[in-house]
Amino acid sequence: MNRKSAIPPCLPLLALAALACNSCGSFAANARKSAEHPPQASSPLDGGFGLAMTTLRATALATVRQPVTTLRTGGALAWNRSREFVRANISLADLPQQPPPYTPGSEAFERALERKGIRKLAHGTVRARVDGPEFFPALQREVAAARETIDTQVFIFDNDDTGVACADALRARSRDVRVRVLFDDLGTTLAHTAAPDTPGPNGFSPPANIARYLENGSRVRARRILNPWLVSDHTKLIVIDHRTAFLGGMNLGREYRSEWHDLMVQVEGPVVGLLQREFNRSWRKAGPWGDLALLRSPARRRLPPGGGPLLRLMRTDPAEGRYDILNATRLAIRASRKRIWIENPYVASDEIADDLVAAARRGVDVRVILPSRSDSGIMDAGNHATARQLMAAGIQVLRYPRMTHLKAMICDDWTTFGSANLDTLSLRINREFNLASNAPEVVRELERRIFLPDFRRCRPFRPAETDGPLNPLAESIADHL
Repeated sequence: MNRKSAIPPCLPLLALAALACNSCGSFAANARKSAEHPPQASSPLDGGFGLAMTTLRATALATVRQPVTTLRTGGALAWNRSREFVRANISLADLPQQPPPYTPGSEAFERALERKGIRKLAHGTVRARVDGPEFFPALQREVAAARETIDTQVFIFDNDDTGVACADALRARSRDVRVRVLFDDLGTTLAHTAAPDTPGPNGFSPPANIARYLENGSRVRARRILNPWLVSDHTKLIVIDHRTAFLGGMNLGREYRSEWHDLMVQVEGPVVGLLQREFNRSWRKAGPWGDLALLRSPARRRLPPGGGPLLRLMRTDPAEGRYDILNATRLAIRASRKRIWIENPYVASDEIADDLVAAARRGVDVRVILPSRSDSGIMDAGNHATARQLMAAGIQVLRYPRMTHLKAMICDDWTTFGSANLDTLSLRINREFNLASNAPEVVRELERRIFLPDFRRCRPFRPAETDGPLNPLAESIADHL
């Protein structure tokens, strides 16, 4: 990011106030669309009551149920906010940087990840489901075919027509199989106040409470993920019958079904057992016993045999001191010799930007795809500031013709994809979930389905497009998001 403008003393308060306006978009900005398409958003009264209840749950209930998580999250939040306040005024791009003696995709690189405490590998196959018209029908088929369990975790379970259709499918299947639903309390509540860009069907009326809608007249069990200190769980993970899973950037709502460019991957094989354990842990923690539920070790199924590529699970979880995604991303960029290809809706991390500049200066092919216009004005300013810095170093910064919410990266012969943006929230504060792999077939899948087609759809940013009168202030706020 550009450090020419000093950060105002009130920035930490501004950043905290803007916190709810980032992950998966600026809900405050989108809420203005509610007047255009009122049937697709909750009424102001319902929305205000929902936000009040979310605030209560994020403070009082979270402190009672999750005292350890609340304490650890508060400490991590204070440290990371203070650190970013200092880091935003310091550029390290000009410091000499010696790349490691290995490249992304090599066995030495994988061993370096393990030395950083990033989880070991498990086998599984990966199939990219690009955009809503691919993902939602695939999800519908798997839900219809489920024989035992359907476990769903999203940041946003929207109450628009797409979200309600997903809820109806889960309600119907709950008569035959166990259905559990987890959603982030803050993200979902804020999304209910924001209408999508496109109008819904005539006569549609959104339910005010999606948890109640899911459970009424069905056997669905729904739980809210609490938000101590307004920290969210941004994970998107759906596991069916311990045999197939979906993860990536899509929530359950109309934007993801028909408006935005995005990615979910369908995973099968032994790794699904590890993904099921991730869901089960989140489910227990979101229950009435909170942190105490994690003291009991649940019975675990043995991972089924199977082959396929090796996949690595990576988390951001400040309450557990885990910054896998940040550490792996920075190591991959620093170790790259041939290429760094990134597509991400919010690129506001100074550390990532400085590492990309250093990589370009040593001759790496660096290309970054950003949305033409995101759903957050603040994050647009952050993207533009990053774009200016990267373009000045000769990096190709490409403009996707519409909103891309897709989060993927290829560094040499290694790739990562999932829920994490390249900003402070995703890399240091919110809970996130990515997969990574050095398997040639997985790298080729992302290259073939994502990057090569999107390079053709994009055009380069022009310098004039990154200017704006309020960009210096907005950029400083974006540094904290």
